[in-house]
Amino acid sequence: MRSAAGERKEILADIRFALAPGEVTALVGPSGSGKTTLLKIIAGLDHDFEGEVTIPAERLGFVFQEPRLLPWRTVEENVRIAAPQASNSDLEPLFNALGLGQHRRHFPGELSLGLARRAAVARAFAVRPDLLLLDEPFVSLDETLARQLQEELIALVERSCVTSLLVTHDILEAARLVERVIVLDGRPARMVADLAIEKPRAQRSATFVSSIADRIRSTRLTTS
Repeated sequence: MRSAAGERKEILADIRFALAPGEVTALVGPSGSGKTTLLKIIAGLDHDFEGEVTIPAERLGFVFQEPRLLPWRTVEENVRIAAPQASNSDLEPLFNALGLGQHRRHFPGELSLGLARRAAVARAFAVRPDLLLLDEPFVSLDETLARQLQEELIALVERSCVTSLLVTHDILEAARLVERVIVLDGRPARMVADLAIEKPRAQRSATFVSSIADRIRSTRLTTS
């Protein structure tokens, strides 16, 4: 990519991975390691790179760091902009699963941050994505609210079997939620680890999650 001064700057290097159908993968690494840049490249929003991205998916859902809702549109209208063909029978279960059933006609300014993030998730799922990209969708939420939204999101992912790539700074969050963790580190950032978590999410104890998080942290320390 190019800096504001026009200088070319290498953010990512030697990145190569494939996602299995239905797999939920986390992308972790220090701030500035290019995680969001990589998501934008995959989504086709950033073309300033050398390499190739192959996406067999026909429909892509993207949950950004900020909800990015149109303030003059209701929750339902924001969702329907992304999925204009969605029927009420398609959207009602989605809204209910995310606790938005009573907020469909509310405007973004009337929503808490938690509800706004739920609306952004609903918009991404309304398109029935084959690939779901999530850029820190739980950031700035308190722990209780973040855990609740995580559970709702994972339930939707499992129900739809959508291939998902989650960017997060929270290593414990990654250890709880995903089946695979890709670790980026260095300048430019490279893949320094690709770790599979074989134990099913429902069977992961706090001790197990902590051990996986320690494994991720030690990988970063030993390869940086």
